[in-house]
Amino acid sequence: MARYLFTSESVSEGHPDKVADQISDAILDAIISEDKNARVACETFVTTGQVVVGGEVTTKKYVEVPDLVRSVVRDIGYTKGEYMFEANSCGILSAIHSQSPDINRGVDKKTPVKDRFDSVGAGDQGMMFGYACKETPELMPAAITFAHQIVKKLADIRKEGKIMTYLRPDAKSQVTLEYDGNTVARVDTVVVSTQHDPEPKGMSEKEFQNKIREDVIANVINKVIPKQLLDKDTKYFVNPTGRFEIGGPHGDTGLTGRKIIVDTYGGAAPHGGGAFSGKDPTKVDRSAAYAARHIAKNVVGAGLAEKCTVQVSYAIGIARPVSILVNTHGTNTNGISDAELQEKVEKLFDLRPLAIIERFSLNKPKGWKYRDTAAYGHFGRPQFPWEKLDKVNDLRRAFK
Repeated sequence: MARYLFTSESVSEGHPDKVADQISDAILDAIISEDKNARVACETFVTTGQVVVGGEVTTKKYVEVPDLVRSVVRDIGYTKGEYMFEANSCGILSAIHSQSPDINRGVDKKTPVKDRFDSVGAGDQGMMFGYACKETPELMPAAITFAHQIVKKLADIRKEGKIMTYLRPDAKSQVTLEYDGNTVARVDTVVVSTQHDPEPKGMSEKEFQNKIREDVIANVINKVIPKQLLDKDTKYFVNPTGRFEIGGPHGDTGLTGRKIIVDTYGGAAPHGGGAFSGKDPTKVDRSAAYAARHIAKNVVGAGLAEKCTVQVSYAIGIARPVSILVNTHGTNTNGISDAELQEKVEKLFDLRPLAIIERFSLNKPKGWKYRDTAAYGHFGRPQFPWEKLDKVNDLRRAFK
């Protein structure tokens, strides 16, 4: 089979877009922890010394937005004045208002229904995708998994403060894999850009960048990527511009929902276009994407396919999906067709918003928070309930 290259990228929790995502989800966490029926659509914008929070929120819970914002910014690591974006001194503007009653009438139905799961309609129209494959133990694509692990490792090293003490919060990674057919053969290229302090006295810029390169390869890349996938021809680009001192919201503005491919499958699967962070679970952009991933992962986990894409679509205000599609990309096993698989999926997985919310306890998270999803990906991490392989036996029994 033909050999080809495929690339995915990730960004750290200190990247300005991810700062915005985490603030939006921290506000959602604070509200939904006290008001499980709250309706939240929170957007955040960050730039030099400034945070702007806006959106639509309907709740009985009061939230001190400035305190929440400062807490998130501090946790990420923006605590020094030289970053030009700092937790204690950044300006904060809140422009939140209530949800449109025209939208609410479709979500929270006032007329009686026979089945209570029909009482909550989809918060918007749109299509959502879920995906799973056998490239990693998490049943995720390998390129995005490695890219996430690289920037997460950088953040862990920075927060431990024992080595690479020059690291600052902003970072990006990119991993290019070479495939032989459907199999990952090797890592072709790794790109890492990590924000850093100025070079120490007595060390030239070139010497300092060479040290950063050596440190990143030894302490990050070689610790994350299996060594059998790295070879003498693997290319490394570390801070390829030659300097990355100015970063975070001072170097580039950040906005909620601007890293949707990083949030999902790194481009290995389609994306419906809707962002996740800052949205309560009646917004199917978020909850149905989680449900679709749950289906795809259980299909692959049950051994019914090597890879699986699930698409689900909704009409605003209507509880039941408009369509459901299951595509195994020709990797289905035991002669089971995609049409047969789709029929069983529709019977085993209730995709009405309220059913999804209750299945994953999305209005009362246990052991996780929405903010946890806002950096390093919404999928492939075992603490999230949509990652459970709890329908594998049901799927196997359905096909005897």
